Amino acid sequence: MKRIIEEVFETEEKVSAILRQAQMQASEIRQSAEREISESLGSAKDQARQIIQTAVERARKEAEQIRDERLRTAEQAKEMLVGNSTRNLDGLVETLCRVVRTTEYETDSH
Repeated sequence: MKRIIEEVFETEEKVSAILRQAQMQASEIRQSAEREISESLGSAKDQARQIIQTAVERARKEAEQIRDERLRTAEQAKEMLVGNSTRNLDGLVETLCRVVRTTEYETDSH
């Protein structure tokens, strides 16, 4: 009977040792998995950051191109307006000179 009780205690100790070892292995596996997950998340965050940076840079360049194009268009419109104003002013001066000459000529002839 004593022998049976000793065997039961030995078996319980062996089972406890096996359980402790299994718990340690499970803990190591969990820690390893957590490290891998953390590394994967870090890598995913880096990739996302790079993608966002690239998209922002592309959007910035496109915005600059649009702004430059709009500035060119505005500059061309201004030049056309100034050119038209100059031509109109030249035409007005020429007409005014003609009127003055005609008026002088008509006044002299009376």
